[in-house]
Amino acid sequence: MTDEPWEGTLRNEFNRWAEEGRGEAMEKSHLPIVEPMLALLDFRPTDKVLDVGCGTGWLVRRLAPLVSAGLAAGMDVSDAMLQRAESLCAPLSNVALARGAVDAIPWESSFFTAVVSVESAYYWPDPALGCREIWRVLSPGGAAWILINYYRDNPYCHHWGDLLKVPARLFSAVEWTTLLRQAGFLEVTHRRVPDGSPTQDVYTGCWFRDAEQMRNFKREGALLLRASKAR
Repeated sequence: MTDEPWEGTLRNEFNRWAEEGRGEAMEKSHLPIVEPMLALLDFRPTDKVLDVGCGTGWLVRRLAPLVSAGLAAGMDVSDAMLQRAESLCAPLSNVALARGAVDAIPWESSFFTAVVSVESAYYWPDPALGCREIWRVLSPGGAAWILINYYRDNPYCHHWGDLLKVPARLFSAVEWTTLLRQAGFLEVTHRRVPDGSPTQDVYTGCWFRDAEQMRNFKREGALLLRASKAR
């Protein structure tokens, strides 16, 4: 079952992020790891793809032209993020957006040919249930792609847990792989996606101690998990 206090905390925090305009900044910060992931996905025009934790819909808007005769869908727990996504996605005819949590995806079973999730999986209240729900909504032969920067195998992100104002789970690649297999997925694999974007000599943000720590983090890369559903 959904942990309502956990989900409510997430909704409130990401509503605040949306109101502060931080949703749009996610596209710039995530593109260096998302573009290599997209290069691995071979979408057909008729595919139906779901982005779990879509935020302002920046990835949905990139997916929509790739599935021009299909559907690019997005879901998020944040009302404010979705309102922004609805406004930005309004010109696109093959987009659908819904509020919801990964442990109760608001679509019927076997609907999507692919599910993607970028930088949201470590926020899931019940990761095992989230993996099962993604398996449920995938059609036979479909695949899930989960991309995260906060995971145990990258030591340069461990301190984020103390900085985040919402609960987050620090799992290893092996732990995520196990959850996906237990959910029913086959051919579960994982790889690193290094962030090749330039790093300024002086770091002024809040997520790293200094520029060197950020460079080390980016060199280690994000964790990309891929899992397929049997045909």
